[in-house]
Amino acid sequence: NVIQIYREIGKDGAPIITFPEFAGFSEIPDEDFLNVVTYLTSIPSLEAASIGFIIIIDRRRDKWSAVKASLTRIAGAFPGNLQLVFVLRPSRFIQRAIADIGIKLYRDDFKMKVPIIMLNSVSDLHGYIDKCQLTRELGGTLEYGHSQWIHHRTAIENFAMTVKTTAQMLQTFGTDLAETELPNDVQCTEELLSAHTDHHSKLKDELKLAVKQGATLLTCIREPVTRSANSKLSPDELENVATVERLLAQLDETEKAFDQFWTKHHLKLEQCLQLRHFEHDFREVKLTLDNLMEAQAGFSDVGDSVTRVEHLLREQKQLEEKGQEPLEKAQTLALHGEQLIQNNHYAVDSIRPKCVELRRICDDFTNETKKKYDILGKSLELHKQLDKASQWCEAGIYLLASQAVDKCQSQEGAETALVEIEKFLATAKEHQLSNPKDTHNHLLFAFSFPKLEDVQEMFDKRQVSLKKLAAKQTRPVQPVAPHPESSPKRASPKTTRPAGVGGPLISAFRYSLINKIQYYSTPYFFSFSHIINELIETERVYVEELQSIIEGYASEMDNPSLLHLIPSMLQNKKDILFGNLPEIYEFHNRIFLKELENCIENPELLARCFLKRKEDLQIYEKYCQNKPRSEALWRQCGDSIFFQECQRKLDHKLSLDAYLLKPVQRITKYQLLLKEMLKCSKNSEGTAELEEALATVLDIIKSVNDSMHQIAITGYEGDVSELGKLLMQGSFNVWTDHKKGHNKVKDLARFKPMQRHLFLYTKMLLFCKKREENTDGHEKTASYSFKNSLKMSTVGITENVKGDNKKFEIWYNGREEVYIIQASSVELKNTWISEIRKVLTGQLEACRGKTRCDPMMLPSSCRSV
Repeated sequence: NVIQIYREIGKDGAPIITFPEFAGFSEIPDEDFLNVVTYLTSIPSLEAASIGFIIIIDRRRDKWSAVKASLTRIAGAFPGNLQLVFVLRPSRFIQRAIADIGIKLYRDDFKMKVPIIMLNSVSDLHGYIDKCQLTRELGGTLEYGHSQWIHHRTAIENFAMTVKTTAQMLQTFGTDLAETELPNDVQCTEELLSAHTDHHSKLKDELKLAVKQGATLLTCIREPVTRSANSKLSPDELENVATVERLLAQLDETEKAFDQFWTKHHLKLEQCLQLRHFEHDFREVKLTLDNLMEAQAGFSDVGDSVTRVEHLLREQKQLEEKGQEPLEKAQTLALHGEQLIQNNHYAVDSIRPKCVELRRICDDFTNETKKKYDILGKSLELHKQLDKASQWCEAGIYLLASQAVDKCQSQEGAETALVEIEKFLATAKEHQLSNPKDTHNHLLFAFSFPKLEDVQEMFDKRQVSLKKLAAKQTRPVQPVAPHPESSPKRASPKTTRPAGVGGPLISAFRYSLINKIQYYSTPYFFSFSHIINELIETERVYVEELQSIIEGYASEMDNPSLLHLIPSMLQNKKDILFGNLPEIYEFHNRIFLKELENCIENPELLARCFLKRKEDLQIYEKYCQNKPRSEALWRQCGDSIFFQECQRKLDHKLSLDAYLLKPVQRITKYQLLLKEMLKCSKNSEGTAELEEALATVLDIIKSVNDSMHQIAITGYEGDVSELGKLLMQGSFNVWTDHKKGHNKVKDLARFKPMQRHLFLYTKMLLFCKKREENTDGHEKTASYSFKNSLKMSTVGITENVKGDNKKFEIWYNGREEVYIIQASSVELKNTWISEIRKVLTGQLEACRGKTRCDPMMLPSSCRSV
């Protein structure tokens, strides 16, 4: 009731704020007064506020002191743009006279750049402002209910908060959706889809409630017009209507944007579920087809008889029938995959190769089945011919044995025997055995039935003998034995096979260490002593800055008189904001600065300071690990009045966050100054110690950098502190090549590589996926999602990969799993190979020491070496 809400007046639409008579006006706290005035000036549109506010101060029943106090307070606290100030002066004669004199004397003290018009009565006010723009208290006709206005504004503010909260919920949910990593199995994908859908439904319900709340509020404000057609909304009510409509429009835009994003995300989740079903079915069908192909590969026998070949044909038929269902499933699955591709599925690069693989296996099985049928058919025909040939040989032997020797002694008997032999030999053509050497199965004939040639030779010899007897009988022919005659010795055909090219492939480690040291080369400007002086002076400034931060900010957080200025989100979080800054200050103030100051007279001791305090300087690693949490907290509460007050007291030009970067900048400064010292003292005494000191600082910086990456690892179930020292970390392109049994399966080796961030520890090699996230519009922060790990005790390396000098291989369990890794440069590759070689060499040396005990207890990598 101290201040009434504005009303638009006249043609220019300037907002009016009325200060009615109130006895306790001077007792209102400044903070409350400022809050109310600030809120009232924020309600008008920017256009109306830019015109300037008109203030009416009603002090007709008050004293000049009240007028003066009101003008002073308004002049000092009014945040808006003023146009005019009207004062209804005290009505009592004495007070009016005092007011006239006071306004002339103190006008300049009010520091108002706008006219202050003193009025004797409301009639005078009507000369400036139309009655229709004034309430009844000021003699106007404007219908104004202050309690109703407060009720409407409270409802509007509640609705605005609802809109803001709803928008934040939608934004948070949208961020969670965007950051969600798609699962790798069907069940998890279904659960994720169900969870996101449920959450979406709940948010949609919240949206509906918010819209309903806004519509109800709008109806309440418009109620007078709805109730009576002659009624008109006041300027305040029109402004309220515009505000609610604007909030509803904002809510509608937010809902549309959210629905559009949800549609895309929901489609991707559904496609992910389709992909996981496709991959699951692919694995099952692929396993069945692999077993089918393995069974088919086992049919290598062509049979050694007609009965055996016929049995093999029946088994081949059974295998073909058994394979019909898996082949149909494979063809159906390939067709389904092609439909997913046609529907613009996001994982085309993963689906298409699997479809090609399924069709290839189906074609291979079909072609191999036809080939098996063809071979077995020829084998069956051949064995049938061989059976006939065997029968022919037996009949021939029987014929030769049945020819009586005494009957062949005569010319007639010899000719009769020749005719019998010629008739028998003529039957060979009927069985297509006239020239077996011309058949493509000659070797099978020769190896399986050598007696075929023996029988042919027996007939040839018998014919020669009989022809001699038939031509001229000079003496008795010696009897011919009725058994096959011994054939001349012939060289047995031999099948040779190439000697096996095999044996274990032993690769030894190459123990050449590649160390490249790059020096920071810039023109040198300072002498050695100048650099030492700069180091010590900057160290003193650094210590003073740390002290001012601790005393001016950290200690003030415990000051009871300032507790009300500290934001609630900062309560009990001093350790997060400042980390171990007090520990760093104590070290530099009590120890390191004094030791550096001792080097003014003894410069040669400088390098030893860094070497001696190598372990103490590790405190920077802890500070940098906490820095992301500190920055996140600062972004939430850095603009609070508490920090502004502390900065004012310290007279700092920069805010606290700039000073919290000082430790990070300091450790880098040491590196630069040590490099400059090395240039000045090159090839002189103490150079070796300076180089060692620089290496110490660089090692600390690398350790800090590596630890910053290490704390961003997510999803690793073990304790990274148990993996040994972190030696290297970096991003690479990675392909995988896995073997399973006798079948080699390449995972994405033929396609685009995976982007992986590798962490090399002394005991383990971690494969992670790098993700970058925006934090409230600030710079991106990286996190590393754990994907796979390899124990260093079971791996080996191949330093060079054919075709790319930036690639190398890390393999596992005798190349059962092979990881092809591509570095961004040859130098980076060599650095990693050198570190991995050091780890494996150390394991090898440890293994050699253990062989005296029990070699079988050694790791597999040691035995393979």
